[in-house]
Amino acid sequence: MLGEQYYLIAFFLSIAVVWWLTPIIKQVGLKTGYVDKPNERKMHQRPMVRLGGIGIFSGSLVALVVVWCLGAFGSLPVHREWEVWGVTLGGIAFFSIGLIDDLFNLSAFSRLIAQVGIASLVWSMGVRIDFLTLPFFDLIQLGWLSLPITVLWLVGMANAINWIDGLDGLAAGVCGISAVVLFVLCLFMEQSSAALIAVALAGGALGFLRYNFNPAQIFMGDGGAYFMGFTLAGVAVIGLVKVAAVTTVAVTAVLLPYLVLAVPLLDMSVVIISRLLKGKSPFVADKGHLHHRLIKAGISHRLTVLFIYALTLWVGSLALGFSNIPSGWGFAIGATCLLIYLGWQVWRNSRKEEEE
Repeated sequence: MLGEQYYLIAFFLSIAVVWWLTPIIKQVGLKTGYVDKPNERKMHQRPMVRLGGIGIFSGSLVALVVVWCLGAFGSLPVHREWEVWGVTLGGIAFFSIGLIDDLFNLSAFSRLIAQVGIASLVWSMGVRIDFLTLPFFDLIQLGWLSLPITVLWLVGMANAINWIDGLDGLAAGVCGISAVVLFVLCLFMEQSSAALIAVALAGGALGFLRYNFNPAQIFMGDGGAYFMGFTLAGVAVIGLVKVAAVTTVAVTAVLLPYLVLAVPLLDMSVVIISRLLKGKSPFVADKGHLHHRLIKAGISHRLTVLFIYALTLWVGSLALGFSNIPSGWGFAIGATCLLIYLGWQVWRNSRKEEEE
């Protein structure tokens, strides 16, 4: 296992780069006119620079390069080295797709084709889901289904994070919390390379909240959302799913990523099903997401975001508990209490709105 100094360097260096770079990006964005304009579907009331993802991406990448130069990744087996490169290069590629879209407005079809192609290449580099599990069954070898399921996971998570990026600080906070949980789980599974990527991403996402929490000064755009979503999905594969065959909690290890990232996954799934039932295209944006529904019920912007943070923390704490991490269930009890308290606040505010 690595010394804790490498993880601390990666985390705080990522934050420092984001804090330094984001104000510069904001000024450049305002001068060049790359802003997200308000409309009937969006929640903001004034044009906002949408290039903040450059800061998150840069902070995470700089942190990883620095700790790599310091020897944090050590001498990896060839297959593990390819997996790390797969997540890193895939993250760069997904960020590039999002940034190009932020600058030039790509069509949904062209974005999807590019994402599927990159995810397929990443799969060939070893970032792949080879097992699934069902309740009361052991691990199921996927065989040729590994490719489509891995691509669906990587592309789906990237878009799920992009879809929840509808309120100030929501996507960055959800990704930051999820990255911290993945970091702890990867450490517990003794997957130090995946843990380093997770902690660098956590620093970038949480550092960005300084400028993105309500009232936001800048948005992350598609570049930031695609980068964080893909990287979370990739870390989950190489840090948890890939070690399922050699761990004593194999079935649990396969399930952990879906639990940690349950909030954006379920939100996207419910929205897609709802749109299909209404005879609409699943790719046409609307106000059917959880955060939209809470706002419509009269919940304040900040309380809505904090409640979804609590949901993310709660499912993450359950993952810690099920993985048998020491004090994992104690943390889960605390997260449950927080969720109940914020849930009561949400219910009380919605009742007050109904009465008025």
